[in-house]
Amino acid sequence: MEYESNDAGVISVIIERLEEQQLPRALDLKDKVDQGGLLDDMDIGFLERVFAETNEAMPLLERHPEYQLLAAKVTNLYHEVMTKALENEKK
Repeated sequence: MEYESNDAGVISVIIERLEEQQLPRALDLKDKVDQGGLLDDMDIGFLERVFAETNEAMPLLERHPEYQLLAAKVTNLYHEVMTKALENEKK
């Protein structure tokens, strides 16, 4: 029970940050790399922070499988950004 009340607040904050900060920035990065752009140090730092936060949230996702599909889709978006950025670097 203790997890449930704490989890609800944490999930609320994570979703809010995703909607207001992380997803818009990730979509901007996707546009940037899709147009042939390269990631700069700030972009890479942002992605590193997101991946670190995602790793920290893994126990929460394990307790709440209803959010796993959302997490997988967001992770896939970041993967697409990184893959395209690497392709752009090689050109």
